[in-house]
Amino acid sequence: QVQLVESGGGLVQPGGSLRLSCAASGRTFSSYAMGWFRQAPGKERDLVAGISWSGVTTYYADSVKGRFTISRDNAKNTVYLQMNSLKPEDTAVYLCAAARYSNIRFSRNEYDYWGQGTQVTVSS
Repeated sequence: QVQLVESGGGLVQPGGSLRLSCAASGRTFSSYAMGWFRQAPGKERDLVAGISWSGVTTYYADSVKGRFTISRDNAKNTVYLQMNSLKPEDTAVYLCAAARYSNIRFSRNEYDYWGQGTQVTVSS
């Protein structure tokens, strides 16, 4: 069993930055691939970024490539999402998720555990 708790969301102006954190419980965190998803009202929950268990392999959706960076610290059981150059269209609830795989999973159906989400609002 893995419990995930996100933090770091908030209101930011366009062009600003935020860093989201996802703290995981459980001793097996390092064996899970992790993903950050986002969901805006009335839209699907989409994968924004993913990272393998080792942190060596990462994935980014085209919409965030070059602006967002995913990383993990297995010693701290935490995964991060650094978000720079934020745009109004980045506004959404951001959720972290854990998958019982070593490599990145691209479908939300392959993730086994979810956090409750943190709101990110980009607005002037």
